[in-house]
Amino acid sequence: MKFDPKQRTSNVILLISAFVIVSLILWNTNSFFEKFKQEERNKMEIWAAAESELLQSPIDQELGNLPLIVMGNNTSTPMILVNEEGSIKTHNIPEAVSNDSLKILALIKKFKSENEPIQIIQDGDLLQTLYYGNSEVLNKLKYYPIALLLIIFLFGAVIFFFFKTNKASEQNKLWAGMAKETAHQIGTPLTSLLGWNELLKDEKINPEIPGEIEKDISRLQTITERFSKIGSIPDLEAHDIVSETKKAYEYLRKRSSKLIHFSFITKIDELIVCMDPPLYNWSIENLVKNGIDAMKGRGNIAIQIEPAGSFVNVLVSDTGHGIPKSDFQNIFNPGVTTKKRGWGLGLSLVKRIIEEYHKGKIKVLSSSKEGTIMQISLRIR
Repeated sequence: MKFDPKQRTSNVILLISAFVIVSLILWNTNSFFEKFKQEERNKMEIWAAAESELLQSPIDQELGNLPLIVMGNNTSTPMILVNEEGSIKTHNIPEAVSNDSLKILALIKKFKSENEPIQIIQDGDLLQTLYYGNSEVLNKLKYYPIALLLIIFLFGAVIFFFFKTNKASEQNKLWAGMAKETAHQIGTPLTSLLGWNELLKDEKINPEIPGEIEKDISRLQTITERFSKIGSIPDLEAHDIVSETKKAYEYLRKRSSKLIHFSFITKIDELIVCMDPPLYNWSIENLVKNGIDAMKGRGNIAIQIEPAGSFVNVLVSDTGHGIPKSDFQNIFNPGVTTKKRGWGLGLSLVKRIIEEYHKGKIKVLSSSKEGTIMQISLRIR
């Protein structure tokens, strides 16, 4: 799969452009909010001026009914007019609120936090104070930037998820392609080895030699089968997990150093689960080999099978240096490894086999300086 730097650059430019556009909308909305808020204040100042005119001369021949008309036009902005004694002179708030003194005080406090009160002064004396709040339209506009920020966040999350999923999909395709190509490349010389081994059997040589070669060929066939199944959903069939786990255990025990002490623990003789034996055995081998590497070739390896309700747990423990708790999840990510050499694909492969192919679970059950216990959980048939 070819990496296209131009496509990545285009995606980054589109993402930046989208954020710039949304930021401009957010800035413009805030500017409009402040402008609208100032216009509402100007309207209330005109209302206060009209009230002041009425206080000076209730009947003004020049102004006529203009102050009353100005005051009557305010139906959208909530307000409370309080005289110098603290009594409410007029308001346009619901009667249910105006009849409750505690609610009135709370509302005045709220209005003061939203807008600076307007004082009506005549001849140097404070006659009345006008408290007013934001109109319904202004309140809706106030929360609009918050909604827009939420949209920005959701938009960014969708873009991030898209890029992450796209990258993971590309990695999966690359991984599956490499695995199948490896199986194909092994298959060609393997066929030739089978033929040569049959010829050796006809020769007058020690019969143990072709027998040992046949074991290695069988092992290569198993490896080829494993690689060929990566990237495709295997057909799970009913198998005894005890016997299949024991096969992997015996294979590793016979081929490991004498400095490694192996133990196999189970209280059951047979337990049927749906599995693909070559892939399952590959998982067990990877976990055991990781444990041996953690112990630096010296210590104890134990495999234990425990039924747990509708599941069966397979525990693989070692006496290695342990895993930091902060890395319990990270170690299953591709490329993460604590070894000086290695690609960091072993545990990632195990996770894929157990969780994606077998619909089970794998986790670090516990880990300390005394060792680590890995747990595989599969559903009992």
